[in-house]
Amino acid sequence: MLSSHTKHFMQLIAKLIQILPIQTGTGKSGQQWKKQDIIVETEGQYPKKVCVSVWGDKISDSLLKVGTSLNISFDVESREYNGRWYTDVKAWRVEAAGENAGAAQAGPIDEPHFEEGDMGSKEDLPF
Repeated sequence: MLSSHTKHFMQLIAKLIQILPIQTGTGKSGQQWKKQDIIVETEGQYPKKVCVSVWGDKISDSLLKVGTSLNISFDVESREYNGRWYTDVKAWRVEAAGENAGAAQAGPIDEPHFEEGDMGSKEDLPF
């Protein structure tokens, strides 16, 4: 059983291959939010593409450039919608990796607290 005080996270080192448009909105509580989805690709014999969501004011234009190698700390969260499950990969820290490590870095991304439903109604989902 996981303790509520224990923080489990995963890390990924991957190359940024695509930057999707910033999305913004207002949650039910009136709190403004923004996120930017990025597509990264892992290295190795069988590279994998992963869509990662970067939230809040830690979205870094200087760090998020196509071709940059990133070290991403993230959490994974799934939710159900109409009997299907959807999984989000939410970055809470994005740093330059490898030869980019001396370049500009986005500091720790404080994991934002969103009340249930802050990202709009489930009817607004694009699927």
